[in-house]
Amino acid sequence: MNSSIDSSSGQLTPQDQPTADAQNFGLAPNSLGSPMTGVRWTISAMLFFAASINYLDRQVLGLLAGTLQHSIGWTEAEYGYIVGAFQLAYAIGLVIAGRMIDKLGCRIGYAIVMAFWSVASMAHALAASAFGFGVARFFLGLGESGGFPAAIKTTAEWFPQRERSMATGILNSGVNVGAIFAPLVIPWITLKFGWRAAFLSTGIFGAAWIVWWLARYRSPEDHPRVSPAELQYIKGDAAEPAETIPWKALFGYKQTWAFAAAKFLTDPIWFFYLYWLPKFFDERYHLGLSHIGLPLIIVYNVSAFGSIAGGWLPTALHKAGMSIAKARMFAMLICACLILPIFISSRLSSLWSAVAILSIATAAHQGWSANLFTTASDMFPRSSVGAVVGIGGMAGSAGAVLFSVSTGWVLQAYHSYTPLFSVAATSYLVGLLFLHLLAPGLKRANVRARSIEQLVK
Repeated sequence: MNSSIDSSSGQLTPQDQPTADAQNFGLAPNSLGSPMTGVRWTISAMLFFAASINYLDRQVLGLLAGTLQHSIGWTEAEYGYIVGAFQLAYAIGLVIAGRMIDKLGCRIGYAIVMAFWSVASMAHALAASAFGFGVARFFLGLGESGGFPAAIKTTAEWFPQRERSMATGILNSGVNVGAIFAPLVIPWITLKFGWRAAFLSTGIFGAAWIVWWLARYRSPEDHPRVSPAELQYIKGDAAEPAETIPWKALFGYKQTWAFAAAKFLTDPIWFFYLYWLPKFFDERYHLGLSHIGLPLIIVYNVSAFGSIAGGWLPTALHKAGMSIAKARMFAMLICACLILPIFISSRLSSLWSAVAILSIATAAHQGWSANLFTTASDMFPRSSVGAVVGIGGMAGSAGAVLFSVSTGWVLQAYHSYTPLFSVAATSYLVGLLFLHLLAPGLKRANVRARSIEQLVK
């Protein structure tokens, strides 16, 4: 059936309606005579599980912080240094991780970083001092630095722009599943077999995922199960420039600085939740290792919903008539406002009131994060997404190092979480302001114009 448009109204005629409906529901018109497959959602599921393993490995230390603090004897400040070692290595790793993923490709690159961080996670079992944990944490940070650049690049390759925030929200919700699973199993393993066994057990999940990934993952063009119709749908966005932006040249774009500034201001808050929330519940409400699981499970279950809902919201707003850039920014504004009540968390006498506010805040963070990650692929061509995410992640980790060290000092000096929750409450609005000022409308980087300008010079 041929397409036609009513010239007087600019609207699709009835002949076009099936095609329009198919596009609205994420289906491609079957112009190539092949059924529409959904392999891209299988890829999304693989990324989801990788993110779950990533955060399972990270969460072990936070859950055992109180136990290890008593058995090994580190101070609040030393714990801050241990956490900071991870984030410093994460920042260093991101200098090269994004570009490495761009060069090696998602299949080989992601398998390498998963193997590296799984071994580093298991190596925590060999530590016997604060310094030993700092070294193990440093290498874990180096390995995990490649996780999200690889995931966001994979998403950019496998999903058209209108579906990327939803796909990113799904993979980002895997973070919460790892954080939920950890309180279920890590305390039990620790109480039954000891804390060293808790670290050793995490490597099993990484090894299983690597086998699955190498066996099943291919690029969309080379995947045997992708139909021509799905490939056409994946590649359905406007053609992107073929140029690859040199890594150093990315710093000449305001869009890079906008993404990096937002990450610098908000990534530290998520690390604060991961590493200090178990200690906060334990110290403020005297829960202990055997009772700390339920509050954390509730918080991270709600945050998983926030990741998916936050990724879905711009798609819904776009279908309602809002431009994708405005929809993305409006969704991020909603998330930033939902985080504001967290500043009263440390003053609440009721555990469950604190759990409720922290659940909403972590859900809003995950919704924010899903959209912030997607702005990299909104503003840059796919060939540079990994590098841009790497630069932004490096900035976020640098901010996390400063915040973690400062958190240790604040708690050791004042024994109060109030200043820390106050910073957490406002960071997102400030980050959104930077994003708006440096990249208004999430304008796409003019790669072709910059390339011509460099040739002239």
